[in-house]
Amino acid sequence: MNVLITGGAGFVGSHLTDALTADHTVSVLDNFSSGSRKNLHPSTEVVKGDIRDERRLDKLVRDAEVVFHQAASVSVDRSISNPTASHAINVDATLSLLEAARKHDARCVLASSAAIYGQPEEVPISETASKSPESPYGIEKLSVDQYARVYNDLYGLPTVALRYFNIYGPRQTAGDYSGVISVFLGQARNSDPITIHGDGSQTRDFVHVSDVVRANLLAMSTKNVGEAYNIATGRPVTIEALARMVKRVTNSDSEIVHTTGRDGDIDESCGNIEKAHRQLGYEPMISLEDGLPTLVSRPSVSNVR
Repeated sequence: MNVLITGGAGFVGSHLTDALTADHTVSVLDNFSSGSRKNLHPSTEVVKGDIRDERRLDKLVRDAEVVFHQAASVSVDRSISNPTASHAINVDATLSLLEAARKHDARCVLASSAAIYGQPEEVPISETASKSPESPYGIEKLSVDQYARVYNDLYGLPTVALRYFNIYGPRQTAGDYSGVISVFLGQARNSDPITIHGDGSQTRDFVHVSDVVRANLLAMSTKNVGEAYNIATGRPVTIEALARMVKRVTNSDSEIVHTTGRDGDIDESCGNIEKAHRQLGYEPMISLEDGLPTLVSRPSVSNVR
């Protein structure tokens, strides 16, 4: 099939591109604000551009049978400091994409986020749990999630929203807004203090990028459209335990230190993946204990929260 991947040079997008290139004709739209051409297979058609460019987006979607929408501003912190810009990228551009897909009859698999749930009433979190996002980013992803459902319900557009929990893996870059694993690994390698925001008791559900790619491929062909699915492992890990695990696998002498907590941070997060298992056939294959050591000997490559 002809496949378009927005944000295809980024963390998740580039791994998805790798998985699809052998059997499909893949085009990538990316502005390279965080992604890299080095992540892409030479046979991939690459279009440098902004997801907010409606004319270019329409042209690319016209030639696609399936669109994987990975392009986003993925930082809670940036959404708090500049909510207008974050909304334009995460919501307005997604709405333009859905309109183009409706016009050209292309299936859409969209990246949603566990940030839509806010502070959960109980864990693990099911897809039907209450949704009270505590940051503009969470509100934006909830909008994306709901637009996907409505476009299926109203217009018959085949859509699937995947609610990513904390993704990690190769090509995740350490930087101001990157995932906590890549930050901890960078600190441990440099023998810098491993810095935890808050007391470390907050929990996260870390899912390997290869399992996320597998979920996207399942969503590409499922008959269960108009649905949203948690993509996680169902196994919570405290940030304190993660820091100690990173220190152990890197054989680092870094000190673990605590700073003040962050605005919009969530105390507990763990995904119930029963629906994804039942309707998509999704099953995570890589545990954190197995996945984390594979990152130690290589540079770790934007945060998906």
